[in-house]
Amino acid sequence: MKKMVILIGNYGSGKTEIALNMAVMAASEGKRTQVIDLDRINDYFRMSDHVKLLEEKKVDIVSPTFAGQGVTQSSVSAAVASAFAQDWDLVIFDVGGDPAGALSLARYHQDFAAMPKGQVEVYDIVNVFRPMSESPEKIMKLKAEMEGFARQEVTGFINNSNLLNYASAEDLRRGYEVLRETSLMSGIPVVHTTGRREYLEEFLADGRDAAFIGVPIALDTYMHRSWDSFAYGGI
Repeated sequence: MKKMVILIGNYGSGKTEIALNMAVMAASEGKRTQVIDLDRINDYFRMSDHVKLLEEKKVDIVSPTFAGQGVTQSSVSAAVASAFAQDWDLVIFDVGGDPAGALSLARYHQDFAAMPKGQVEVYDIVNVFRPMSESPEKIMKLKAEMEGFARQEVTGFINNSNLLNYASAEDLRRGYEVLRETSLMSGIPVVHTTGRREYLEEFLADGRDAAFIGVPIALDTYMHRSWDSFAYGGI
């Protein structure tokens, strides 16, 4: 049965990194995999820069930018239709981290609504070290805003808490505590905890409640750019 996973979340939450990892892992298992890049706003961390990688891994990609690929934005809508029309095992939607990004998903509301129950999952990726994600109350507020624009309800949280180049297992521990409280408050499960393999393994060794960890996913690093370089140097 086809499965569609929609990844939403704040800027810097790690949507694109997780989308890349999910797609590559699925393709390595022999699954027919497609990635839809709907992040039309944030060109700094864009899926399009990884077209070659995805092609090598046998992952199909639909993107509004397609850096250097000669695809115009006017052709993107028709290409997105292939997600619903063709026989994929997994389709991953990487949605921009702001209202405009979420609105780009809303135009396909009827297509999602026509799919059988259980085939569409909407995961809110949370990095508790990013603005508007530091507390359960802020996470719930941002989630509600994105749900309204995207016309989709979140079905699960992903703990991807990290300080990028200064990441550690302690980051995941902090994310666990915040998302445990958020999950209890909302009734929405934590479906995955993600992070670099060494930090994830250290975190898992603590023996915390698996109900608030979900299925762990060890991430390979494809996005090598630094938030400090972006914020202060514009590079």
